[in-house]
Amino acid sequence: MSKTSIHAGDQMDRIYRHQRHIYDATRRHFLLGRDTLVAGLVPPDGGAVVEVGCGTAHNLIDAARAYPHCRFFGFDISTVMLDTARTKIKAAGLEARINVMPGDAANFDLQALFGIPTADRVLMSYTLSMIPPWRDTLHCSVKQLSAKGALHIVDFGQLEQFPGLAKSALCAWLAKFSVSPRVDLVGELEQLADLHKLDCFIAHPFRGYATYAVLRRT
Repeated sequence: MSKTSIHAGDQMDRIYRHQRHIYDATRRHFLLGRDTLVAGLVPPDGGAVVEVGCGTAHNLIDAARAYPHCRFFGFDISTVMLDTARTKIKAAGLEARINVMPGDAANFDLQALFGIPTADRVLMSYTLSMIPPWRDTLHCSVKQLSAKGALHIVDFGQLEQFPGLAKSALCAWLAKFSVSPRVDLVGELEQLADLHKLDCFIAHPFRGYATYAVLRRT
């Protein structure tokens, strides 16, 4: 990885060095829509599913249980989160079906990381709001989809139906963890879909708390 990536990894390690132990127990209350994300994947049997920014492997474990005939891969820039991920994968008895590696979301190569040419499904769960070059991450992900592949995303929305004070308080709290909801996410997804001739579905569940999107090759 580049020096910039290494610096970003060190920053994430500092944030999650201790939080990783309670991450899944605490984040389930506000990382809304992850169950919907996994349920919507529906990969083909034998297909490859890749999570960008896999963290503790919470989503990968749920997906591997839901789709027992698929292969699962994940990468993250934080090595301490990957330590927790490997522990959880082993505890779930899924070491043979889930492979996680360190990687840079803005510039990754599935062949180099995992020895697979493309992914049938790529998922991102509350990841783009933590990646400064988030547009690069989207473009890199789309380029590595298979012929019938799809990119599934859930992330923070613009909280448009929230009272102003509640919205300001939540955004201030998220900023403490280097999280920035992407104002231009919907526009970027629409442009990306147009550029690559993808089907594009976008929704704003939980009163705009989240943005849920699927970009699919046809």
